[in-house]
Amino acid sequence: MPATASPLSRLLSAPRLPVLGLMAAAVAALASALIAEHVFGLAPCQLCWWQRYAFAAAIGVLLPGLLFDRKPAARGVVLGLGAAAYLAGACIALFHAGVEQHWWQGFTACTASGNAAGSLDDLRAAILAAPVVRCDEIAWSLFGLSMAGWNVLYSGGLAVLAGAAAILTFRRSA
Repeated sequence: MPATASPLSRLLSAPRLPVLGLMAAAVAALASALIAEHVFGLAPCQLCWWQRYAFAAAIGVLLPGLLFDRKPAARGVVLGLGAAAYLAGACIALFHAGVEQHWWQGFTACTASGNAAGSLDDLRAAILAAPVVRCDEIAWSLFGLSMAGWNVLYSGGLAVLAGAAAILTFRRSA
């Protein structure tokens, strides 16, 4: 690329495009989660927050890849870490979808418990400590899939794309 290239054209150079695309996908997911929360009133449960953390982690591990335009092996490592972050997000989303479908029990902090033992003060403390949003209830779905179910597909697809980009980057550097 010529030395007089603009900063934007250097940022959008071909080696950086997979990193930028994967980061943009994470930003889009976080933006849609915030829109669902603040515009449509769908408050997140604890597992929803964990899924958001996976997207933030993906952005964090992919960001250094923008600096490695002449170091394809380093960019491949960054893309591999991005794949791992997206895979972790897909696993969290799969766990959440399973909790919503009652395939397995979630954490006691985000599901309803039927334990009524104890004193009235224990019951009051349990009610006050209970989360506002339960992880085992589907707040919204489209075509039979909850948001967690859609996130399994989205994060899983991004993990595959990031992994493929990492492999291709390593092959080109060899």
